[in-house]
Amino acid sequence: MKIKYNLLHEEKNTKARLGTIETNYGIVETPMFMPVGTRATVKMLTPEELYDANSGVILANTYHLWLRPGEDLVDKAGGLHKFMNYHGPILTDSGGFQVFSLAKPKDITEEGVHFKSHIDGSKLFLTPEKSIEIQNKLDSDIAMSFDECPPASASYEYMKNSIERTLRWAKRGKDVHSNPRQSLFGIVQGGAYEDLRKFSAIETVKLDFDGYSIGGVANDGESKEDMYHAIDYSIPYLPKDKPRYLMGVGEPRDIVEGVIRGIDMFDCVLPTRIARHGNAFTRHGKLNIKNSKYKEDFTPIEESCDCYACKNYTKAYIRHLVNVDEALGGRLLSIHNIRFLIRLTEELREAIKEDCLLEYRDKFYQDYH
Repeated sequence: MKIKYNLLHEEKNTKARLGTIETNYGIVETPMFMPVGTRATVKMLTPEELYDANSGVILANTYHLWLRPGEDLVDKAGGLHKFMNYHGPILTDSGGFQVFSLAKPKDITEEGVHFKSHIDGSKLFLTPEKSIEIQNKLDSDIAMSFDECPPASASYEYMKNSIERTLRWAKRGKDVHSNPRQSLFGIVQGGAYEDLRKFSAIETVKLDFDGYSIGGVANDGESKEDMYHAIDYSIPYLPKDKPRYLMGVGEPRDIVEGVIRGIDMFDCVLPTRIARHGNAFTRHGKLNIKNSKYKEDFTPIEESCDCYACKNYTKAYIRHLVNVDEALGGRLLSIHNIRFLIRLTEELREAIKEDCLLEYRDKFYQDYH
């Protein structure tokens, strides 16, 4: 079946909302954070560890799975859920972000994008139709439209032309989408330009997607203010009865600000990426476990955390693992960081329910500093 969004409550002091999304793999609550499993695995974690963290939807990457192992092999295995043995909902991105990081402006055409593989340099060509075809075979619960990801520094004229092409691509992708079990989201672009965000949102909604995402907010060079403006410029034109997804955002403060502005879904590689470098999210900001002051610290990463790492291991032990390059150190920090962001969204849901989100924000910021 297609996903179904249910709006349960709107916070009285903000644009935040509490909801659920019905999927083929159960009901998930929103707002939510979605761990990223680029190559059909959340780095170093098993599905069971994700369940323990109370994870709902996770992501997989269309571009990387197209190259290896190939969408036909995943299809032969019975789809992504069976291939990776994950029994929860899965969202696949379109591959656009990766493609545009590899392509040159001259290689972007109306038909699609020419670029070279990051693996062996071979020439590749991705179109809106091909992106959707790959995602249909991956059999994710939610697929994303293929869009251009222009840099934050793009001129007004370039951004306008890019949006218009993205809208044409969105229609082409929707026209060939053929998996009845899979929902398809449209993507709103427009940089920091208010009128372009409005135009993109209105025209994308006219195409009647199953959900809508706000893109172009995790690009290099974009300020926090531009990100928040992009949300504010887009949200008023998105329907209330469908989910809203802010792509590529995972800093705790940005999740809080996004929820206040009406976002339902977030994803980011950040929790596992910083974990591999010895860093952990805590209520009092990021912690670098490599710091010598933790050498004899026999307390958990965070006393109040209910994750597997905090319930069983100390900073001193995890520091030792990281410093001697044992993979378990990065695994334990990844478990903690993913649980931290999921727990943050759980607390945000409670604050929305109690109509005290701004008070929660103020206390969180006070502690996080």
